[in-house]
Amino acid sequence: QVELVESGGGSVQAGGSLQLSCVASGYTYSDYCMSWFSQAPGKERERIATYTPNDRTVYAESVRGRFTISRDKAKNTLFLQMDSLQPEDTAMYYCAAGGNWRSCPTDQLTDWGQGTQVTVSS
Repeated sequence: QVELVESGGGSVQAGGSLQLSCVASGYTYSDYCMSWFSQAPGKERERIATYTPNDRTVYAESVRGRFTISRDKAKNTLFLQMDSLQPEDTAMYYCAAGGNWRSCPTDQLTDWGQGTQVTVSS
């Protein structure tokens, strides 16, 4: 059974940092796309960071320079280091995986975690 489990969310003050983790089990994603999404209350889910099969990283403009995506292929784990957090980063954060195209189209991300909540206070 394929499972993605996020952890590391919590409450932090503006300017603080958190590191999210996404542990995958039941399937090895080392040669597949993995991404982080955020969804704020009342807003659509946004793709914020992607790790491609050829080890490239892609970021949304809203997080570029503040967030860093990385992965430990041996541990089948995806990370998101979140620095300089702002109240507008408050959201549920999800990891997703799937597809082995270098372009990592969203519709190939077939496996999703349940999410972890991040709350940033001013």
